[in-house]
Amino acid sequence: MHRINRRKRLVAFIAVAALAIAGAAVAFWTGSGSGSGEAQVGTSGTVTVTGTIQQGIAPGTNRDVSFTAANATDSPIQVTTVRLVSVQADAEHSACTTDDFTMENVTENHEVPANATAEALPNAGTLVFRNTAENQDACKGATLTLTLASS
Repeated sequence: MHRINRRKRLVAFIAVAALAIAGAAVAFWTGSGSGSGEAQVGTSGTVTVTGTIQQGIAPGTNRDVSFTAANATDSPIQVTTVRLVSVQADAEHSACTTDDFTMENVTENHEVPANATAEALPNAGTLVFRNTAENQDACKGATLTLTLASS
């Protein structure tokens, strides 16, 4: 009899130990909890967009404008759109104004790599020299500087 009791106790002990281990495993895999963390969002960088136009623009004509972008940051920056802000003629042609020129916004959707110095943007713009009823001789021979913005 003593042997049976000892055997029963051993089986009971093993059963209890197995249940305890199974319970711990279930608790481990089905446990829940909460926590908190902290992250810092990086700042947006600045891209410098440069436009190059073909020479020989005259009233009533247009010229393609190709764009390159420089990114001095250590992260890539997305250029979605390039738009014309203003056109400024050199000092000798100061009467030639932004009002004489137009350019539709240009969709780029291009990622400029980190530290790029002259990344070509895929789409060109079209600079239009409006032909107005007013005399536009002030623009003859002018060197134009396009001020561009990107987003």
